[in-house]
Amino acid sequence: MPADTDYRAHFDFDIRFANGGGLAGTGFRLDLPSADLGEAEVATLLIQHLGLALVDEVELRGLRIVEEPHRGSRGVETVPGAPTASRRVVDLSHPIRAGLVTYPGLPAPTITPHLTREDSRARYAPGTEFAMDVITMIGNTGTYLDSPFHRYAQGPDLAGLDLASLVGLRTEVFHLEDAWDAARRGIRPETLADRDVRGAAVLLHTGWDRWFGQPEYGTGAPFLTGEGAQWLIDAGAVLVGIDSLNIDDTESGGERPAHSLLLGAGVHVVEHLTNLGELPPRGARFTAAPPAVEGFGTFPVRAFAEIDGL
Repeated sequence: MPADTDYRAHFDFDIRFANGGGLAGTGFRLDLPSADLGEAEVATLLIQHLGLALVDEVELRGLRIVEEPHRGSRGVETVPGAPTASRRVVDLSHPIRAGLVTYPGLPAPTITPHLTREDSRARYAPGTEFAMDVITMIGNTGTYLDSPFHRYAQGPDLAGLDLASLVGLRTEVFHLEDAWDAARRGIRPETLADRDVRGAAVLLHTGWDRWFGQPEYGTGAPFLTGEGAQWLIDAGAVLVGIDSLNIDDTESGGERPAHSLLLGAGVHVVEHLTNLGELPPRGARFTAAPPAVEGFGTFPVRAFAEIDGL
């Protein structure tokens, strides 16, 4: 079977504990390291994923193993003996171009020449030419990072950020395309609570980047609730990124609880990510470092993730 194929188990279950009591679940889905697992092995993974102790018996019903992308189940490791290859780098940034509309109502970038290649030929030796261009844009263009200064006048600006909090971060990716709908767009703490995010970059994969640059991108977008933001702060996340219009709900008025809470706690925010579907739930390293501009709060980044052993 292909080494890069993901599998998940679908089943109902009953769990009985040695010290009394039980736990039941229906329609449960669990990531698997391979398709070649028996019922007992799936039951062991279920116990590890739920973090249960003193389990006496596990009964699985209607077990099906299907080809399906992983969603981040705990206790699932790489298949022993699987072949490895060199590091892979996944670009998570939208390209910036003249006229690009990132956020409705904000100005698009303009690019103009300062020195054209043709004009440079008169300044340099024969066969030597350069192009120098001027780009005019708002900091909130393309895929960008918000520093605390973006929200708070006394917060660190781009030049005041610690590179250690921006480069090579352990990454927890939440694949949430099927975890929200138009009636409930907010990402809540309960959706995030099964992971250890201390010291990690938390990346929220909603799939909304498919509309980037189109009118549909500006309305109905998923977002992180204030309660979700506070949970990530309390859990020790150092950066939160999303592939959506905004980390906050821009359709609820002028309040911005996720921005206010995260940036107030010194947690960086990266918005308008893309390609998060190419990342595993865990195991990647995330980087999003802006230029060190003094007195500036937000700026585009070349965000990327490094994945080893794929």
